[in-house]
Amino acid sequence: MPHAHHAAFESYWVSVALIFAALIYVRGWVRIRRRGLEAIEGWRASSFLLGLFLIWVAIASPLAALDHVLLTAHMLQHLLLMTIAAPLIWLGAPVKPLFQGLPHFMQVLAIALQWRPIQTMGSAIADPTFAWFAAAGTLIGWHIPSVFALGLQSQMWHRIEQASFLIAGLLFWLPVIQTRQARANSSEWSIILYLFLATLPCDILSGFLVFCDRVVYPVYFSSPHFFGVSALEDQQCAGALMWTCVTVIYLIAGTVVATRLLSPGMRDEHRIGQSTLRRNAAPNIVRQSMEAL
Repeated sequence: MPHAHHAAFESYWVSVALIFAALIYVRGWVRIRRRGLEAIEGWRASSFLLGLFLIWVAIASPLAALDHVLLTAHMLQHLLLMTIAAPLIWLGAPVKPLFQGLPHFMQVLAIALQWRPIQTMGSAIADPTFAWFAAAGTLIGWHIPSVFALGLQSQMWHRIEQASFLIAGLLFWLPVIQTRQARANSSEWSIILYLFLATLPCDILSGFLVFCDRVVYPVYFSSPHFFGVSALEDQQCAGALMWTCVTVIYLIAGTVVATRLLSPGMRDEHRIGQSTLRRNAAPNIVRQSMEAL
């Protein structure tokens, strides 16, 4: 099958999967509101759907066809998946609506997720240290020239590359966008440092691409020069895009976290929440066990 037809076929199924996920979420969101459960705000639903749309833009839209000819388009894909779509997905509070939206026979997954080995593994991968190294490793690893070329030459490896950026992005943003109850157990001030340190590998890579006087990825030498942009200028543009986008988004996230922590109401809520969690720790474990049954 020709490369173009193969890519179009995969894009079709990616589009179908994303539409299916959107329908499941909306169905669950409506069910929650109808049953009088703790409603999820409309802006959160919009955030989740926007996140899915940006995943489609990065993977299945006409933009996806440009990543083989423009490094800037390739970089935009990575930014959409890892830096923009991932936090929007988490802001949509997706767990409850997705489970509520599933057909009844598939809701047994909720019981499976309470299995202790799965919870242990989930706690390990949600650890901020693991999430930071996963994001940094994904970013640096896929931009090594030989690995980068592999992703362009093989459709399978290209899909693995895209999936790894999305997964790494979801892992990275999970400690930043948590429930209030989860935050009461940890120092949220560390999230400021977490975001700051995450900019370092991005700054190093983007700075190298911007100021390097040679083309790092020779595959783009043979690409058509859109708008008269050379391969080196395309590389510099890609580096500048990454530098600007990551800096702005991480700065916004850090500002939101700091503003919330500095508000008097949040400090009181944080102190009360810690006390309540310590007092109710044992009953909560029993209650969760009974709910699992």
